[in-house]
Amino acid sequence: MTRKVRGEGRVDTGLVLVCVTLAIFVFLSPRRSRESVASALRTTLLAPLVNLEAWSAGARAAITARNDLLVTRGRAVADTLSLRAMSDENATLRRLLGLSARLQEGFVAAEVLPARGSDEFTLDVTVGSRVGVQPFLPVVTADGLVGMVETVDQATSTVITWAHPDFRVSAMSVDQDAFGIVQPHLAAGAERWLLEMRGVPFRAKLEAGTLIVSSGLGSTYPRGLPVGTVIGELSTPEKWARTYLIKPAVLPEHIGPVLILLPGRGDRGVNGVWTSVAAADSAARAVAAAGDSMARSAALDELAARRAVLDSALADSLARGDTIGGGLTSRSVAAADSIRRDSLRRELVRRESVRRGNGRRDSTRLRSPVRPR
Repeated sequence: MTRKVRGEGRVDTGLVLVCVTLAIFVFLSPRRSRESVASALRTTLLAPLVNLEAWSAGARAAITARNDLLVTRGRAVADTLSLRAMSDENATLRRLLGLSARLQEGFVAAEVLPARGSDEFTLDVTVGSRVGVQPFLPVVTADGLVGMVETVDQATSTVITWAHPDFRVSAMSVDQDAFGIVQPHLAAGAERWLLEMRGVPFRAKLEAGTLIVSSGLGSTYPRGLPVGTVIGELSTPEKWARTYLIKPAVLPEHIGPVLILLPGRGDRGVNGVWTSVAAADSAARAVAAAGDSMARSAALDELAARRAVLDSALADSLARGDTIGGGLTSRSVAAADSIRRDSLRRELVRRESVRRGNGRRDSTRLRSPVRPR
């Protein structure tokens, strides 16, 4: 082992001496010779190392540029999301201000606090008994009904939403043709966030898109709070009543600032407050009805025009008799005559009956005895 170490030391020393000798030789050689030797080394022995250095520098620059691009894109996306969130919040606040202007008084505005537990069916709001909030008061937004106050302390309150299993509201269609009880649709998956309207009389048929509002029966929810819109009918074993699937008016992701209606405001009612929602539903129905009536009127006008043409052709043919002229042929006259034959016969019979009736009245008038004066 010792001899091997000594041999390696001698080789290293020899290599060092050779390198030093070459360095001195190159240093003492002319400049052109040095440049030619350096060029030859770069193109032969050092070429892979030079190429590797160039590739590593390009890769480092590409990685740096991509990181900068990703950072820029991330900032742009963050700014866009923040702007969209601010725009949605501003729109929600504007609509809530419009609702408060229509209510005028008898309500308390509140912010929704972050969820503290795993219960996704309740909300904590930033108002309590200090401002007059009590249990069983309705909670609304500009879209409609959110739920009701369940518990109250001095500074905060707990609200159960329409998705809570204990939620119930007496509701009706906006045209007051159907009444029922709205409750959560206890299903799995995405349908869990829907409502169902039970106990609707079997004779009441609700179309998809019909607006459902609170009926005012009971002491919790005043009449006219938008609850949702009809999606379709559910098949149930009950044969004496219908059950409809309802899309809530206030979706969970849109619950932000809310208004709590105080007892006095609920007693006075909220008629005319959510008229825009009801008006939109009524307007849609009116447009559909107007379209049907316009189509019906157009069909009647077309029928009347066709009858007028046939009557004119028949009148001309009757006035001329059997002669053919004025651009009409015997075949067209016969066709018009065959089309209107029954109507003319009925008209002649009616005129004859009227004439006979007038003759009977005249004869009766002549036969009546003359009363003495």
